Amino acid sequence: MDGILFDIKQLAIHDGPGLRTTVFFKGCPLRCRWCHNPEGLSPAPQLMYKKTSCTHCGLCRKPCTHEECRPFGRCLHICPNNLLTVSGRRIGAEELAARLARINRISHGGVTFSGGEPLMQAAFLKELIPLIRPFVHDLAIETSGYADPSVFHEITEEMDHIFMDIKLADPSMHREHTGVSNELILQNLTSLYGRTNVTIRTPLIPGITDTPENLSAIKKLIRDLPHELLPYNEFSPVKYEMLGMEYPLKR
Repeated sequence: MDGILFDIKQLAIHDGPGLRTTVFFKGCPLRCRWCHNPEGLSPAPQLMYKKTSCTHCGLCRKPCTHEECRPFGRCLHICPNNLLTVSGRRIGAEELAARLARINRISHGGVTFSGGEPLMQAAFLKELIPLIRPFVHDLAIETSGYADPSVFHEITEEMDHIFMDIKLADPSMHREHTGVSNELILQNLTSLYGRTNVTIRTPLIPGITDTPENLSAIKKLIRDLPHELLPYNEFSPVKYEMLGMEYPLKR
């Protein structure tokens, strides 16, 4: 089975204990207005174009014979300034396991599944996990918690560490700012009560998630689970421009 990834980051230090390899899965069911990984929203590969550095030489618009270039209507290899890249590639579970094994021989670190939303590719994860468990002894997942409860339970039971976002407590505000209800997320949250390997995270978005009312309500929802507050990423709009997307959060 193939998965679709948009990055594999080695020597990560913020995605779990110790040095990690973070695998970024493409595709997310949420549309958070502040998303700092917009290349992870769509499940399909996307062209990323550094428009501000382009000299408009027109070389990339000329016909080429590369199969991988056809979906994008441009040659990905000819740009003299290397301004064109594709975010997203298919990879088989065995190929990814072999790559993680090579990395692990050097770093001896854990592996974190992130995104996007890794639970959107749960079938791929189920195939991958037993392939890497013999040599990776610390697995973590970063998730929005928006998944079928049976899928959420099955995958999180395999994890040594679970990092789950609770962004907004109010249902109407959650739908307004993420595009989905938080009912499913809160249902999955209840299954984590009492576990010792869970950390809840809240991104601090000015005037939206960082209000005293929201943070207080989240504290009540998560009970005694550890809670991390993440700073707002000011550089998110740059990626949207590269993808030809409009940044939804007007400042």
